[in-house]
Amino acid sequence: MSATAAAPSKLAQLREMTVVVADTGDAEAIARLKPVDCTTNPTLVRKALDLPVYADLVERELAAARGAGGDAEAAAREVVDRLTIGLGARLSELVPGRVSTEVDADLSDDTEATVAKAREFMARYEAAGIGRERVLIKIASTWAGIRAAERLQREGIDCNLTLIFNRTQAIACAEAGAFLISPFVGRILDWYKAHGQAPATIDDDPGVRFVRDVYAEFKRRGATTVVMGASFRSTAQVEALAGCDRLTISPELLQALEQDHGALPRALSPEGPDGVARTPVDAAQFEADLAADAMASEKLGEGIAAFAADLAALRASVAERLRA
Repeated sequence: MSATAAAPSKLAQLREMTVVVADTGDAEAIARLKPVDCTTNPTLVRKALDLPVYADLVERELAAARGAGGDAEAAAREVVDRLTIGLGARLSELVPGRVSTEVDADLSDDTEATVAKAREFMARYEAAGIGRERVLIKIASTWAGIRAAERLQREGIDCNLTLIFNRTQAIACAEAGAFLISPFVGRILDWYKAHGQAPATIDDDPGVRFVRDVYAEFKRRGATTVVMGASFRSTAQVEALAGCDRLTISPELLQALEQDHGALPRALSPEGPDGVARTPVDAAQFEADLAADAMASEKLGEGIAAFAADLAALRASVAERLRA
């Protein structure tokens, strides 16, 4: 056997320094690639509707809704919620860690509604025998969403604050005690490339630089909030963040890393807190800093709109199946 063939894959090397999360609801891919955590969202649930592995779950929930009768729109919403938790429960059987489950994106500016939905989802998981230590509630990182996460964390419901594009936004999440944040590497790069600012090297990649900066700032602050890079466009972006607390990666990129047996040096290493007192972020600073950051403002708005559209499409697809 050659030395190259005997060397560990880059995926194996990455696992030595970073918790690897699968950005998919594909049970086959999860079973094959063995991530620690995984995620689900309306887009992934919609795809699951057509996967044979979930056919029994889908048919059971559709049949139950048809038998219950009542308002068609309300029935579709209930089925979507039940499928979301059912899919999450199935995925929890495939990973040793947690399943991130997304709160309705159309509630992103409503703290009370977000808290209520998160509690409902957690209650459904617990009724299915899935403990809260196995679940992360995913919430968009608006000011309202961050305030909701702060309350939920105090209740012992851990949150994944997503759609992170701005430093102040990330810091506000850490100050709220969020369990985890998801800065979106690829979407940041997309924005800069669309504005004629393609990076010359991976170290100039604005998404990579952003995650590195947030990671370093959290360590300086002694923040316990986990930094999980997300939304990758290439294995180069993943490799440039090796050593980050967690990275959530698509099956395609996980497969590419598994097939590559080159060396993977650590890019991020934690340092101890500096003990410097800092003024907490308030609503005025949060909104002002986001307003001054065109990329973050646009990408946060687009992300919420896309998540909401995916949810609406999922509900429409379920409603159509209920009528069939």
